[in-house]
Amino acid sequence: MADPARARKLADRIKVVVAETLERRIKDPRLGFTTITAARVTGDLQHATVFYTVFGDDVEKQATAAALASARGVLRSEVGRRTGVRLTPTLEFLEDAVPENAQAIEDLLRTAREQDAAVAVLAASAQPAGEADPYRHDPALLDEDDDEDDLDDDEVEDVEHDPDARPGADRLGDDVLDPDVRARRR
Repeated sequence: MADPARARKLADRIKVVVAETLERRIKDPRLGFTTITAARVTGDLQHATVFYTVFGDDVEKQATAAALASARGVLRSEVGRRTGVRLTPTLEFLEDAVPENAQAIEDLLRTAREQDAAVAVLAASAQPAGEADPYRHDPALLDEDDDEDDLDDDEVEDVEHDPDARPGADRLGDDVLDPDVRARRR
């Protein structure tokens, strides 16, 4: 099993070699406007899958698949010559589903935007089902709650000026200050 980094580098190199060979050497008229999008190599570097997209309808896509299948031998020999690996991987061509998936996602996003706009129109003219302000505002309840929580100024202790409010050496126990007690604890 090869190093994953080596497999990734070989896949990138195969992608470039196949794309350049299709552009310069393969003169098949069935080959439409083809873009090599990705390549993947197995861990043992024996099989490579090359993904491609074709601009056009289904007839052009089928013609391009047939042209790639017939040019597989030439492409494999060119990959072997330009990569320099001991065993040239077999090539398999698969049509990339990215454009169709991207179009499906765009359709879903467009539908979601349309539904959001419809909800926004409904929300702008909507009225509350109950009262406009559903919270209680009974002044008697507010006064009772406020009296319990409020402290008078004379009940509040001033922490900054109270020496007992801060821990210090005078507030610590005898065992902490006595060196004999500290020695026994160790």
